[in-house]
Amino acid sequence: MRPARDERALLPGPAGNLEIVVSDPGETRRGLALIAHPHPLYGGTLENKVVQTLARCFYAQGHVAVRMNFRGVSASDGTFDEGVGETQDWLHVARAMQGRFGDLPLALAGFSFGAFVQAQVARTLAPARLVLVAPAVNRFAMQQVPAGTLVIHGEDDDVVPLRDVLDWARPQSLPVVVMPGAGHFFHGKLVELARLVNHSCAC
Repeated sequence: MRPARDERALLPGPAGNLEIVVSDPGETRRGLALIAHPHPLYGGTLENKVVQTLARCFYAQGHVAVRMNFRGVSASDGTFDEGVGETQDWLHVARAMQGRFGDLPLALAGFSFGAFVQAQVARTLAPARLVLVAPAVNRFAMQQVPAGTLVIHGEDDDVVPLRDVLDWARPQSLPVVVMPGAGHFFHGKLVELARLVNHSCAC
C-alpha cells in the first residue's frame, strides 16, 4: 500500500471539538470512507491497528479515509454517550467531509463498538459500502444492516463470541466472513484482514 498523506485536525462538532485524521489520495480520489474505532472506555482510539488497517485499505483503493477519535478520547471533547452522541458526531463529520470533497461514493467501516456506531450511521446515510469488523452485537442493540454489508469476525473472538454474531446475522440472511484462528483484535491476522477488505472494495 502507498503511504497515506495524513492531516490531523480539530473539527467543531455537536459537543465540542472532534479530532480527525484525513488521508486524502488527491486527484485520484474515488470515494469517501469513514472508519470508527473500538470502545473508548477500553482504550479504543483512531490509532487502533485494525482501524489503521481499514483506513489504509480504503486509501489504497482511492478513498479519502477519515478516522475520528470519539468523544473524550485524546483531543476530542465531551464524554462517552453510549453510541448516541457518537452517531451524531459521525453524521456531522460526514456532512463536513462531503462539503469539502464533494458527492463521492460513501463507505462506512467500524471495528467492535465502532461497528455498532457505523451501523447506526448507515441508517441515515445509506452508504454504498458498509464494512463491520467484529461487531459488538452482544454488548449493544445492533439492528438489521443493509444487504451486501461485509461482516468479518474472528473464529476465536473471546470478547464477542462468533455464535452471537451468527445469531444476529441469521435472521437477516447476512453472510459472515470468519477468519480462522483470529481473536477479537486480529493479532497476527491484519494482513489477511487487509486482503479481505481490499477484495471487497475493488470495483
